[in-house]
Amino acid sequence: MRTSTLTRGQVVELLETEGSALRALEAADPGEGRLFDPDDGGAVDLEAIEAELEGWSRQGIAVQTALDDEYPANLQTVHDRPPALFVRGKLAGDDQRSVAVVGTRSPTHSGLDQAGAVARGLVDAGYVVVSGLAAGIDTAAHTAALEAGGRTVAMLGTGLRHVFPKENAELQRLLGEESAVISHLWPDQGPRRWTFPERNAVMSGFAQATIVIEASQTSGARMQARLALEHGRPVFLMRSLLAHPWAQRYADRPGVHVIDAVDEVIPVLERVYSSELSLIE
Repeated sequence: MRTSTLTRGQVVELLETEGSALRALEAADPGEGRLFDPDDGGAVDLEAIEAELEGWSRQGIAVQTALDDEYPANLQTVHDRPPALFVRGKLAGDDQRSVAVVGTRSPTHSGLDQAGAVARGLVDAGYVVVSGLAAGIDTAAHTAALEAGGRTVAMLGTGLRHVFPKENAELQRLLGEESAVISHLWPDQGPRRWTFPERNAVMSGFAQATIVIEASQTSGARMQARLALEHGRPVFLMRSLLAHPWAQRYADRPGVHVIDAVDEVIPVLERVYSSELSLIE
């Protein structure tokens, strides 16, 4: 009978208890669940894993576990943080000032303009723009941030060896060279329906706040707004979203701000950032 794999929280707890990923692998009890679930039902092959890690490194893919100093500070504060991240490019201390700009893959022209204006405004105020490298709003936000000379981080819903959508291959390459492309998924993981909601959860934890530009009831951006509130992060909804019943319901929730322009976001973010710095000090 197959044993179950450990949950994300259990893996993080095991990492913290054992003090290293290697010792965590060795300590994982097959009777209670494994870090990995090999198809043959056998034990974890540590030599094979080491060879895999070396192969990723040669391709410019680094692995950061929740034990590493480089692991994103914002993600460390959420309960469902992934045990490890796969990174092409470089994580930076400024990533603590990340703001997620998200929305539909099928935006209006107005939505694209809003995404670009929001991204440029965040860059001008010294923030990092994070988005999901999807078509539509995500692409507009990444592109505008780059054009404004800012840092923009992509959070993928696939492994780093995949490009989705294909038309963003050059943008993904550029972000991997100039900033960072991140995934919580194994590098060979392709796009699946479940991988994108998981991506939104990681992006919500990585970012200091989430700004939703355009999103329908079934959009992953709407889901990220909910996740951000669960993570204790502020959520900003463009006023045009109030045409949707889901946004009308969210508008009255604590931590949700309805805005017309990015200028209304910055004072809230500065209060949040100052409060976090005072806690660290």
